[in-house]
Amino acid sequence: MTEQRWYTIKDVDQLDTPALVIYPHRVKQNIDIVKNLIDDVYRLRPHVKTHKNSHVTQLMLDAGITKFKCATIAEAEMLGMANAPDVLLAYQPGGPKIKRLILLILTYPATKYSCLIDNQQSAKAISDAAIENDINLNVFIDLDVGMHRTGIIPDDEAVKLYKYCAELPGITPIGLHAYDGHIHDADLIERTQKSNSSFAPVLKLQAELKQKAFTPIVVSGSTPTYSINAARPDIECSPGTFVYWDRGYQSAFIEEPFLTAALIVARVISLPTDTTICIDCGHKSIASESELSKRIFFLNAPELKMKGHSEEHLVADAGEDHQYNIGDVLYGLPWHVCPTVALYERAITIENNIITGEWLNIARDRIITI
Repeated sequence: MTEQRWYTIKDVDQLDTPALVIYPHRVKQNIDIVKNLIDDVYRLRPHVKTHKNSHVTQLMLDAGITKFKCATIAEAEMLGMANAPDVLLAYQPGGPKIKRLILLILTYPATKYSCLIDNQQSAKAISDAAIENDINLNVFIDLDVGMHRTGIIPDDEAVKLYKYCAELPGITPIGLHAYDGHIHDADLIERTQKSNSSFAPVLKLQAELKQKAFTPIVVSGSTPTYSINAARPDIECSPGTFVYWDRGYQSAFIEEPFLTAALIVARVISLPTDTTICIDCGHKSIASESELSKRIFFLNAPELKMKGHSEEHLVADAGEDHQYNIGDVLYGLPWHVCPTVALYERAITIENNIITGEWLNIARDRIITI
């Protein structure tokens, strides 16, 4: 009798592949875990880039989470559609994105939106748009604490930018944003040391702003540094990947208690040689930015060695005298779940090992309605 594993789908014959499948009971457990790792749920501001759907958002809202972070206008609109109370667009809007953000604010008045700023030119453009539409928009100063992609160094220039924004009509600076996605050391001690080092200038900047009568909130962190930042007082924490987890984080951060909750189900479609198998899981099915060995890990076929990858096919070395047959079902854990989810318009839900429905990943699109 075949062993019944947590991920096995009894009616998998009804599922076309490749398919993104989600296990809602494990998602709920991850939400409970992230809540239990912090002293106050009010300090949680999860990033929705991983799940991109209203169903997970609702589970978080039901759990008492009221603040969210996102990276795209579509993600921001998905949150507005869910009546999320507080949404930070962790991106500096420019060009048409400013108009779209303004329209979001006007369309979803139950949601309080804010965004990032790291220079005076952008601040002025957003201020002008806000004035034109008779609104006031809260903004966070985006700080570069080591990621080196956007943001301003947390020094005197950041103080000047904060004061500049405070003097502009239409916008109000309310905080600092410090994303530390560059910190992903496997060793927790090293990770903590690097986190403390990158965060020290933020605390210094916050103290300087308080001396000037400002009261900046600090939004910081990612999933790898979540437990570190959760231990700091009065910091809003923004983990994202925790909700689904993946092979990359599972392998790197063994102390984290989160459960893998999203898989790619695939099938063996060809046996090109005596030792290789071909699987219907190409670039269009799994995030492929990493080396070939770090794209997907098959839970029920851990010995497979990936040999080749193209748009629709994945070739793996199964070894001599392997027992794989055409049609065999494989359950794959993505190494990087966030961009993998973005490849699928829908996720199939699995409960009690049975297909129960689907969750539309509506925020994978660039535009929902706005």
